[in-house]
Amino acid sequence: MKGIIPAAGLGTRLRPLTFTRPKPVLRVAGKPIIIHAIETLQAAGIDDIAIIVSDLTRTEIEYTLSAVSGVRIALIDQHQQLGLGHAVAMAREWAAGEDVCVYLGDNLFEFGIRSFAQQFERERPAALIALVEVADPSAFGVARLEGQRIVELIEKPKTLVSNLAVAGAYFFSSRIFEALDGLPPSARGEYEITDAIQRLITEGDTVLGRRVQGWWKDTGKPVDLLDANRLLLERIEAHVEGEVINSRISGRVQVPASTRIINSKIVGPVLLGEDVIIEDAYVGPFTSIGQGSVIRNAEIEHSVIESFVRIENVEIRLQDCLIGLRAIVRGGRRIPRTLKLTLSDASEVELT
Repeated sequence: MKGIIPAAGLGTRLRPLTFTRPKPVLRVAGKPIIIHAIETLQAAGIDDIAIIVSDLTRTEIEYTLSAVSGVRIALIDQHQQLGLGHAVAMAREWAAGEDVCVYLGDNLFEFGIRSFAQQFERERPAALIALVEVADPSAFGVARLEGQRIVELIEKPKTLVSNLAVAGAYFFSSRIFEALDGLPPSARGEYEITDAIQRLITEGDTVLGRRVQGWWKDTGKPVDLLDANRLLLERIEAHVEGEVINSRISGRVQVPASTRIINSKIVGPVLLGEDVIIEDAYVGPFTSIGQGSVIRNAEIEHSVIESFVRIENVEIRLQDCLIGLRAIVRGGRRIPRTLKLTLSDASEVELT
């Protein structure tokens, strides 16, 4: 089985973070989102992976993947973003008649997708789709089941027909490429993968649905990135190698050997990158801080801080923040509240 990760979209819901970098390379819990996706496929036994890129995402994704090992990766250009079905069709020649797993790279599954891959290999349906129970089915494509068999897919239903939404993992035989042939665009002008799956159902192919166990997270919006960071940090173990001077560390905190903590308090779970400096600061739970960042005379918690960020002399506690590469935050008079920031790369904020 081969893997396909669509990564050509612009990630407009994550602006301003995606004004300068595509969504797949944004970090949660210390790793780019696309690396989490590749590791999920690897854990399912899939090590031959095509990543569908656009003219705007190729360069950053190619750079991010330069250090990846243990998998074979092909980049396939999708010059026009015409829907998920179109993205999958771009990989037809590369797939060469083999089964494929289409994994939406901005999705995270608590227990991965190995059990889905095993069921697909065992039962050999035309398709096996990951499904998750949701509170508001009208925001998703949903599946109507008879037993394990999907008998109908409905995109964003106006009335309640099912609360089982299509999640971000699809397993297909090569029949999916036949179903995509000649598929008309939807009302929004895109080629929908759900329409291709519905074609399989209509033509009598077996399409199965399997419920996701554990949590599932779509990282499409800023609040989702923070929540994904929190969920992933719940898994880390304490590991302190770096220099700790006159500081208190409690809970599950990871401190690499090149990182220094001076006159500070850290309450885990917290993940620190290489060459980070924490000085005269407080870092609270569910915070990840990227390589080369400096947090000095400041307080921060429940945040994702990218690499080479400087946060200095900020007397307001920063909370629920997403701060991009090389951003700078400084100054600020203490007042009895917290401050929430979402800053794109190389931003500079001075609080006066």
